[in-house]
Amino acid sequence: MEAAGVKNNGEKLLPILAFTLVFSIMNASMFNVVMPVISKEFGITPSQVSWLLTGYMIVYAVGSVTYGKLADKYRLKDLLTFGLIFFALGSIVGLTATEYWMIVLGRILQASGAAVIPATAMIVPVRYFSPEKRGRALGTVAAGLALGTALAPIVAGLVTTFASWRFLFLLSLIPLLALPFFRKYLDNQKGNAQKIDFLGGILLGGAVALALLAISLGKWLLALAGAVLLVLFIIRIRTAADPFIHPKLFGNKKYSLGLFITFLATALSFGMPFVTPQFLSGLNHLSPAVIGLVMFPAAITSAFLGRKGGKLADEKGNSFLVYAAISLSFVCFVLLSVFVGASPYLILFLLIFGNTGQTFMQIAMSNTISRTLSKEQIGVGMGLMSLLNFISGAMSTSVIGKLLDAKDTSFHLNPVAMYNGAYVYSNIFFALAILAAVIVCIYYFSFSAFSGKRGLKAKLEERKSSSTTA
Repeated sequence: MEAAGVKNNGEKLLPILAFTLVFSIMNASMFNVVMPVISKEFGITPSQVSWLLTGYMIVYAVGSVTYGKLADKYRLKDLLTFGLIFFALGSIVGLTATEYWMIVLGRILQASGAAVIPATAMIVPVRYFSPEKRGRALGTVAAGLALGTALAPIVAGLVTTFASWRFLFLLSLIPLLALPFFRKYLDNQKGNAQKIDFLGGILLGGAVALALLAISLGKWLLALAGAVLLVLFIIRIRTAADPFIHPKLFGNKKYSLGLFITFLATALSFGMPFVTPQFLSGLNHLSPAVIGLVMFPAAITSAFLGRKGGKLADEKGNSFLVYAAISLSFVCFVLLSVFVGASPYLILFLLIFGNTGQTFMQIAMSNTISRTLSKEQIGVGMGLMSLLNFISGAMSTSVIGKLLDAKDTSFHLNPVAMYNGAYVYSNIFFALAILAAVIVCIYYFSFSAFSGKRGLKAKLEERKSSSTTA
């Protein structure tokens, strides 16, 4: 009876979770559109206004693994209550801000609360769905992420056109409507009340914050300081009685390999939406509003196909979905490398392949990694995955940004690139296609080949056992 109740609650939680994810993802990215407006209003430089994104990303990244760790010890419904209230509090501070530092404070408070949402999005499918049905649940999560990404630039553009950018903060109050439903359908499961290693958490948070700042600001001294804190964190988790992240988690080879593959795949996911507005503006001379319309069909299509991808993972396995995802991404990157600078209508069509591939890859790797973890490791294990995703995204956008500073080049990796003035973009997409091919090779030798050998061994043992019985 209890198991059936948990299962039914899982079905009820999915739409609520997807609804909350849409607003969480929108909030993370829709302020990108209005940063030039805020910079002009407060008379600050682009590097100063970038703290709206940098500060949010740092707290959001560290918070995702922190909430994951806390979810192994405390009731998830209580953590969500705390997080959504802080999310709303930050929105109120930002809405009523009269100074720029107050807006940054509002964004940081928002991030400290909103970080509970991605942690929850990884934990709910694992706790409330059996492994053979988990893919569909993760597909719903991916659909919420894709929908939030698709709506963010369009909603931000509409709000700032017909009202003030400050009203974007009001949208972040809407997730409070989901709180009573989370309180009702989440169970009272609570971990053992062990001590939390706050020193380990501070060291990890400091290392990640300095790493993201080093990437964002291009200051290598910050990277060195982050490396020092990372070393101290490693020493801490190896010596503490109850460490923030237990070292045996990394002794799980399949989990560690899964994290590495996801880290590379996330670089692809962040690369395409970062480069696309750049070339649509620089080569096709489109306005921000039109760029959003060109990118919208691909994002909304991937959102609708998210549940289909989850069903494919359940029915045909994660490996099938990974190969489908990489194939779609590879085709998209190769064709963009050839046709970048062509008609926006063609670009709109090609982006559908890439966005769908990214959504499928996220579902497949979340499902794969979740199956490598024991029940008591789920919270911190999936939280750590979210943390590495943010670091990967920051690194990929920073590297691509440096490449784009070159403006143009006569060198082209793809010999059939069609437009002479677009070689720098063509080279980036061709490099992403190569990375996609590398990812599928690593996945095959890490998971598919291993699973195949394991399955063959199991069949041989089963056949031997049957022969012995006969």
